[in-house]
Amino acid sequence: MNKVLHLGIQSSVINVAKFLVVPLRRLRVGSSIRTISSNKRLMSNATAKSLPFSINNSKRKELKIVAAATNQNCHQMGSDSDKDEMGIVQDDGKEIEAMTVQELRVTLRKLGLPVKGRKQELISTLRLHMDSNLPDESSGAVQKETTSSTLSESVAIKRKNRNGEEPTEDDCISSEVYGNEHERRRVKQSTEKNLKAISNEQKSLKKTGKALLKEEASLTISSEVLKTDEIISSSNQSEPWTVLAHKKPQKDWKPYNPKTMRPPPLPEGTKCVKVMTWNVNGLRALLKLESFSALQLAQRENFDVLCLQETKLQVKDVEEIKKALIDGYDHSFWSCSVSKLGYSGTAIISRIKPLSVRYGTGLSESDHDMEGRIVTAEFDTFYLISTYVPNSGDGLKRLSYRIEEWDRTLSNYIKELEKSKPVVLTGDLNCAHEEIDIYNPAGNKRSAGFTIEERQSFGANFLDKGFVDTFRKQHPGVVGYTYWGYRHGGRKYNRGWRLDYFLVSETIAANVHDSYILPDINGSDHCPIGLILKL
Repeated sequence: MNKVLHLGIQSSVINVAKFLVVPLRRLRVGSSIRTISSNKRLMSNATAKSLPFSINNSKRKELKIVAAATNQNCHQMGSDSDKDEMGIVQDDGKEIEAMTVQELRVTLRKLGLPVKGRKQELISTLRLHMDSNLPDESSGAVQKETTSSTLSESVAIKRKNRNGEEPTEDDCISSEVYGNEHERRRVKQSTEKNLKAISNEQKSLKKTGKALLKEEASLTISSEVLKTDEIISSSNQSEPWTVLAHKKPQKDWKPYNPKTMRPPPLPEGTKCVKVMTWNVNGLRALLKLESFSALQLAQRENFDVLCLQETKLQVKDVEEIKKALIDGYDHSFWSCSVSKLGYSGTAIISRIKPLSVRYGTGLSESDHDMEGRIVTAEFDTFYLISTYVPNSGDGLKRLSYRIEEWDRTLSNYIKELEKSKPVVLTGDLNCAHEEIDIYNPAGNKRSAGFTIEERQSFGANFLDKGFVDTFRKQHPGVVGYTYWGYRHGGRKYNRGWRLDYFLVSETIAANVHDSYILPDINGSDHCPIGLILKL
């Protein structure tokens, strides 16, 4: 196509920025909620045993700590016949695990050990006693005989319980368990000391487990919503706008994807006009970018009219820009700020010659017309207005001017034009009208562009007066942004605002074939948006 716009730079392609995100801890967004399990092994210095514990983000989110005796200890306890009679010592203490609370308490009572606590604590106490009484060169047969006898009696008690028999008093209490009172006291003191050590360790493990559970829960990610430091899946790293990014999403909301949500082209021969608008945030800076080519944008989109906002040009710059226009786009109209140089600025560049052009609202002495914020082009069947609505500013210092003067004046101006022809109002209107139009609505209630005053004024002065938000009409439950702040990775994580609009008179709303966003176009903190209007 030889009729395209060239604003001073030649390039072969538009380089779409790649948005790379390193997933935290190998998280992957899938079709369902996924969690991470952490497994660790801690070594107890007090007991010289490994205490494995696992953390699982289940409904209970409990930390389970299981202490197990080693096979080596088992082989050191009792005679061969005792071992044959007692699976309690073999197979890592599976028989001890199988004992009931009553059986455990009976056994511990015979040993003169504490019998209070839950089953797991009773098991740990019994195992600890077994380990503390392993035979060595000094203690010899006394401890071996004692342990073997005690375990034999506990097995006998267990068997009686299984057969429905009540254990006898002799089964429960024996004065011959340890051989002598001195030995009983020594073992009891050793056991209590070890119990205290294991109790302290268990508390430490529980504390560690709770911390890990908290960390694990914070890493749980929904497949549809990105929250806090949302992670974009590898398949969408270069297209972050295709992932729903919103702090307060509704269940039926979807992310905007221009590849799948745009209608098919109109049949060949259908009479229509294609208009694009873009807040370029400084036209000269944009043209210096090696990654941007106005020529390629025109070739790709084949627009009829291009509206620009925030050109930041001065009057002396306009002629130079006009000389660089590509053949075919021979009609351009520029409005520059005269109250503050290099500020604001709007333009309309067209390959269709308009019937007439107006600058401002006609109120030449007002601030509205001193800052270069409005250009109006009249075509055969409609008026096209390119506008850059004033921002309410830091501290909302211009909020009163914005809602009480600017919005009302612009509303009255377009309603006056509408008396003769329908109106298409486009540009950066500096208002995210609804919560769906901003990533973090709760955190921006007093931010310029999302105050309740601006949103109400937007509705009262435009929507309530018969103008239709074309994108929202076409995509009622779709999250699509047109502006991303440069800080905090706005584009990378798709944390944006929808500030750029095509509002049309209600009389031509049905003629809108497509109202779309091009989030892949870089070069500014805004992206271009487009409108295809059947004539």
